[in-house]
Amino acid sequence: MSKETVLSTKHLLGIKDLTPNDINLIFQTADGFKEVINRPIKKVPSLRDITIANLFFENSTRTKISFELAEKRLSADVVNFSASSSSVTKGETLLDTVNNILSMKVDMVVLRHPTQGAPHFLANKINANVINAGDGTHEHPTQALLDSYSIREKYKNFNDLKVCIIGDIMHSRVALSNIFCLKKLGAQVKVCGPPTLIPKMTTSLGIDVEYDIDKALEWCDVANVLRIQFERQDEKFIPSLREYSTYYGITLDRVNKLSKEITIMHPGPINRGVEISSDLADSEHSIILDQVENGVAIRMAVLYLLAGQNG
Repeated sequence: MSKETVLSTKHLLGIKDLTPNDINLIFQTADGFKEVINRPIKKVPSLRDITIANLFFENSTRTKISFELAEKRLSADVVNFSASSSSVTKGETLLDTVNNILSMKVDMVVLRHPTQGAPHFLANKINANVINAGDGTHEHPTQALLDSYSIREKYKNFNDLKVCIIGDIMHSRVALSNIFCLKKLGAQVKVCGPPTLIPKMTTSLGIDVEYDIDKALEWCDVANVLRIQFERQDEKFIPSLREYSTYYGITLDRVNKLSKEITIMHPGPINRGVEISSDLADSEHSIILDQVENGVAIRMAVLYLLAGQNG
């Protein structure tokens, strides 16, 4: 591949490591793959000689299916690994697990792991390309890429665009990756949620914090709504789901009262009736299903571009 079509990094460990040119190259490549997945024959032979291992040490539905579908659309050979049914349960280390898989001549590793920095650790130890599919509460780069790509589809560019990320910012890897990605693309970013769910270091990222949901919605063009991640919380950060829904839940009625039209996003899974109402999630304001479709195209683009560096 020519330099104009090569990413600046061998791995996708986080948005923090990408340049704006990298992000735009991924988007441009995804444009072509989106055409592929919307035609009758949805498969191309681009990665016919590549073997990819999906290593998921945490439960996942959308991300795992999206990666696997992207890999199969590119004609790659796919190996799926689940920690719950592996030797990890017998005490095998992450590095030993991966090395055993790599000895079977695997070219790329897609890793989801509960420990922050696990993909970075692997990338320094193995020769295969590593793609971070979510590490703890750190980053989830392909989710941020598909979110920004979905915004780009609707608004064309990010100049003067105002995006508010709403909900459990503290425990969300999606939030951090989105902040990095949107800022690199030139958007204005703000976060909103209960004070107990906003990390103190948030303003050091160069973004503003808003605690009033109605003011946040009135300010933004796009609202990316996150769920409360109870599985990552060691203590109780909100009094109850009912109280959270009352003060921070976004409903169709709340959005219809705004002085302008806004776009609603959600990375999933949706807790309907908690952070977002069903009628809003299914309304014309929502591009949630577009995000799901775009996830396959974005992941095809990432896999294709990283694999091209090995040619």
